[in-house]
Amino acid sequence: MDELTPRQQLFFNYLEREISHTGKAPSLRQAASDMGVSHAAVSQLMKMLEAKGMLRRDGFYSRKIVLLNRFQKTAGRMRWREVPVIGDIAAGLPLYAQQEWAGSVVLDADIYRGNNLFALKVRGDSMKNAAILDGDIVVCEPRQFASNHEIVVALIHQEEATVKRFFLKENRIELHPENPEFTAMSYAFDEVLIQGKVVGVQRGPEVMEKICGTYVLKKSGKA
Repeated sequence: MDELTPRQQLFFNYLEREISHTGKAPSLRQAASDMGVSHAAVSQLMKMLEAKGMLRRDGFYSRKIVLLNRFQKTAGRMRWREVPVIGDIAAGLPLYAQQEWAGSVVLDADIYRGNNLFALKVRGDSMKNAAILDGDIVVCEPRQFASNHEIVVALIHQEEATVKRFFLKENRIELHPENPEFTAMSYAFDEVLIQGKVVGVQRGPEVMEKICGTYVLKKSGKA
């Protein structure tokens, strides 16, 4: 990227600050007012930053401004999306389905593009061989159907939720764990409601610390 002039850098810093505070870029009118310059001056600054690969406008007359990183991809500060964590889910025995929110998780919208995503915190280790561990947060796309082998969130008997691998058999639904210490569960069609498909896993520092601690113990022969 070309070096910015002091005036261009000042304007770019202003855009970064506004986006950090509000989550979106200001309109041209707001930018002109805040900077104390004319609309024409703001438009010219936009064109120069765009030419230097610092931002992108969605359409010539569009007011939507997207800041870019040095690889000319959407900057991280403009890619985030907040997804609700709506409770816990069992990766073991089914857990009572909770409807209340239990916080939120911030995701990269370039990776997680689905609509109305939700997240659940995992309890248990029946899905550990699918890299879903106790304490992880699974990101889910709302679904009321599933294909064989997909990892899904299933509501059992309309009150218990679990995350398992889905299999449709001739006269039943089977929910399979990914841990040989657990057995597959079999249900009639009217006993299971698919709530969503697992599309990603978020792992926090507490889970990583547990993994690293277990690894050290095994290496030392104490596990």
